Amino acid sequence: MNDRRLGLGSRMLIGGIAGFVGTLAMTAAMRRMHEALPDKERYPLTPREIVDSTSEQAGVPLTDEAAKDVTTAAHFAYGAASGALLGVANVMLGPMSGGVAGTGIWLGSYMGWIPGAGILKPASDHPPRRNLLMLAAHVVWGVSTAKAMRELVEARETILAEGPDQDAPPEGRRT
Repeated sequence: MNDRRLGLGSRMLIGGIAGFVGTLAMTAAMRRMHEALPDKERYPLTPREIVDSTSEQAGVPLTDEAAKDVTTAAHFAYGAASGALLGVANVMLGPMSGGVAGTGIWLGSYMGWIPGAGILKPASDHPPRRNLLMLAAHVVWGVSTAKAMRELVEARETILAEGPDQDAPPEGRRT
């Protein structure tokens, strides 16, 4: 069900917020799954590798602390932007379609534009367990983002709906 009662801006806003929330769930899942990798595969995950690669290509060396901050900001910005695009398409995704969307983002990113731009090798050249970790994390993102979108749409229609303000001071009286 695509809720077209919402304007484009509202769908983008809801999707962006939901994508940010989904990125938090994804990041938590990534951290936990990363701990389960064998020692030789427990090097930084692809969001950090992307920042390291692009900063090196741009000739802008980053300290470890700065790279962590840039990675965090870029990861959440990308998740929010992806959520905004998803919101434009449909803010009423179910968990299954959200998971499919997350899989599509992983595929398009790690087998598409990221290697195409010369940032990282394609996912097919990465260790299988790390690929499964990243694929699972993107499914978590998609499911979480879809659930957050639905919740935000419902909240918008209930707790943020139009109605008489009951807690505002009476007219003409300042508090």
